[in-house]
Amino acid sequence: MKDGYIINPRHPKQVTKLKDYGPCPFVVNIEEATKQNNYFRLALWTGEYLQLTLMSIKPGDDIGLEIHPDVDQFIRIEQGQGITMIGDRRDQLDFKAKVYGDDAIFIPAGKWHNLINTGRRPLKLYSIYAPPEHPRSAVHETKEDAEEHHRR
Repeated sequence: MKDGYIINPRHPKQVTKLKDYGPCPFVVNIEEATKQNNYFRLALWTGEYLQLTLMSIKPGDDIGLEIHPDVDQFIRIEQGQGITMIGDRRDQLDFKAKVYGDDAIFIPAGKWHNLINTGRRPLKLYSIYAPPEHPRSAVHETKEDAEEHHRR
């Protein structure tokens, strides 16, 4: 990635700016976009009923314990390793699983969850929310930026 852009390795002259393209039709090499993203969270496409975000979690860091009462969530790990924890209460995350590149995580609405990077490299993933969870065009360069935005 170069200065907020994604370069398609199959077509090096094809460069995509990192921004929210929703609700317009859009095609992207999602694996490359995910791997090249260095932002903690970036909304790449937001529609009326669905949202796609890219995430990069630093080694030893996590997404942060959260719950989405009315939003189902799908996470696809493209690179790295971690552990996901999901449960009915914030202090009882009784579903735990190690996750690696190419794994998918399904999180039903109303479940507390977290994802921790247990590797030595950034954990690269994309997340699909239905309906959208974050504001259109959300860009959080760091986890601290995301937490600050959430407090507002």
